[in-house]
This record gives sequence, C-alpha cells and structure tokens, in this order.
Amino acid sequence: MIQRIQTIYLLLAFLITGILPFVFPLWTLTDGKSEMFMSNQIYSILFGLSTSLSLLSILFYKKRQHQFVIGRLNIILNLILLGLFVYRSLNLSGETLAVSEKGIGMFLPIIAIVFLVLANKAIKKDEDLVKSVDRLR
Repeated sequence: MIQRIQTIYLLLAFLITGILPFVFPLWTLTDGKSEMFMSNQIYSILFGLSTSLSLLSILFYKKRQHQFVIGRLNIILNLILLGLFVYRSLNLSGETLAVSEKGIGMFLPIIAIVFLVLANKAIKKDEDLVKSVDRLR
C-alpha cells in the first residue's frame, strides 16, 4: 500500500485538506481578524468531505478502479471549494468599509487538486500495467 506512489500523493492531499486549513487563514480583514475555514459551515463540510475521500481512497488500495473514481470525485469537490473561495474573494475585494487580504488558505484546494491529479495518473498507470499483464496470460 505505502510503496505505491499514488498512496504518497493521496496522503499529501489528505494532509493538505485535513491539517493545513487549521494552520493557514483564508483571508485577513483590516481589523486584524483572520478568518479560518471553520467560520463558514459549508467550508468545514467540504474540507471534511475532501479529507474523508482522500482517506477512503488510500484505504481502497486493492481496488484501483474505485480509487480512481473516488479521486475524481475528490477533484470535483475541491474545484467546488475553490469556486466558493473565488466567489467569496471577489465579493470581499469590493468591500468599502474593510479591505481584506487574501490568505494562503485559499490556495490549499489548488495544491490538493494537483496531488489528486498526480495520484489518479499513477492509479491509471498501474491499472494499465495490470491489464497488459493480463493480456499476456
């Protein structure tokens, strides 16, 4: 399980969506308040689902096709999360009372998507290798 590269990629995606949102703020308002992902229930649910899907995909190491599908669902989920962040940041940038500063937490879904795409690519490569060996038998 751990010797496969896609498990490493999925573990990194798990860490990015499960631990790093607690560390990095999404944005900082002018009054100095940092807004974390926990301030909005939708962000918490989507980060939790993404973390759960990454962990579930790691546990399905024997079922490569399921792992691939879960990875795609996780990519879609992170794209939705990224879309919500972009929408929220565009609304924040038009503020007149308090101008906010975007934080590094907004880029976490992008990094997670990169690792999930790399994991899916490695899963597909393994699946193709198994199919080519099956043809030889």
